[in-house]
Amino acid sequence: MSLRKLIVNKTMAALTVLFTVFSSANAFAQEAAAAATAKPVDMGPVHQNALFYVLLFLLLCLFIAIVGKALKVYELTRETQGKPEGINWNTVNAVIFALFLVVGLYGVYWEYTVHGTMISHMHEAASEHGQRIDEMFKLTLIITTIVFILTHIVLFAFAYFYRASDKRKAYYYPHNNTIEKIWTIVPALVLTLLVLKGFLTWRSIFYKVEDPKNRAINIEVTSSQFLWEIRYPGTDAIVGKKNYKLITAINSLGIDFKDKNSLDDLMAEEIVIPVNKPVRFILTSKDVIHSFYMPHFRVQLNTVPGMTSYFEFTPTITTEEMKTKLNDPKFNYILLCAKICGANHFNMQKNVRVVSEKEYQEWLTKQTPYLTNDLRKAFNLPVPVEAAAPAATEAPADTTATAAKVALDVKNQLALKK
Repeated sequence: MSLRKLIVNKTMAALTVLFTVFSSANAFAQEAAAAATAKPVDMGPVHQNALFYVLLFLLLCLFIAIVGKALKVYELTRETQGKPEGINWNTVNAVIFALFLVVGLYGVYWEYTVHGTMISHMHEAASEHGQRIDEMFKLTLIITTIVFILTHIVLFAFAYFYRASDKRKAYYYPHNNTIEKIWTIVPALVLTLLVLKGFLTWRSIFYKVEDPKNRAINIEVTSSQFLWEIRYPGTDAIVGKKNYKLITAINSLGIDFKDKNSLDDLMAEEIVIPVNKPVRFILTSKDVIHSFYMPHFRVQLNTVPGMTSYFEFTPTITTEEMKTKLNDPKFNYILLCAKICGANHFNMQKNVRVVSEKEYQEWLTKQTPYLTNDLRKAFNLPVPVEAAAPAATEAPADTTATAAKVALDVKNQLALKK
């Protein structure tokens, strides 16, 4: 039998088909068995990958391009056949505008109901000026939302109802004094209201009238990569001067001890402030621009190298009261840096505690003086004599020893300032 006859023989062809089917079925069965026994592959959360959304966007663009090409072919086919236009694109565009309006308004509703809860859940302002800032924010948000919705309804509705049509001719409407006055005067009045409220709020924060009976507590905060250094005044309630030229390994802030107000200053690892008492922060920076940011108090101000900034406010809610309000026993006020100042910017934090006046005074007595014995020697200042207790006898009580130490410290500081 020749090769040609063998190929065209029906019996051989049928056997070949059966063999192919059997081989394919056997291969599929082996693959199915292997898949059943194989360990499942964890694909992971694909939707959280940025590449997923990029590919999804490209797929959407491809789909739109294909639909556009199909419609173009449809239009060209009708044109070559001498038929009238099949699609009224003016109506299509008008309907798309209407759909955009509906979808956009729903998007506004969704943003307010979902992300808008962030505003309602925002912590209550814990300072006097913070309440005024929140009021200004809410007023601005309400006005801009109303204007946004009304203007977009008019915009998209106009595009829908006044779309191009062969049944009517467009009316040439060059000018209208009344409309010009309305959309000039109304926005001007609204913006004047918002700007004036913002200006008055800003002045009430930065231009306070000092009350001699309730003077603010001065606290110096020095920023550097990537930490905050806190300095409190001593018994004189005045933070001493400093000079960047005096910065050394043991004098990291460059304190000038020729200024007698510097001799009793204290260093702290956290910020502790009394409730309902004005606090005035003195802000400086040692290297780059940082941003002194305490969100719960609505406080934010840049710290700039070579320049001293000031921010004064009055805290109104203690830390313990805020824990109760939020039902969060782990809550604590915090100081952050709101400038991207380097690799460890995220770690630039300090705890802030608001306490009663009594707790504040008790905490202040436990803080460490900035002026150490090493600094005294470096600046040729007298080193105070330590009170040595007798070795054989103990002090009658801890309170007596503490009182004696405090009295000795006060005596030494007064001697230095003479």
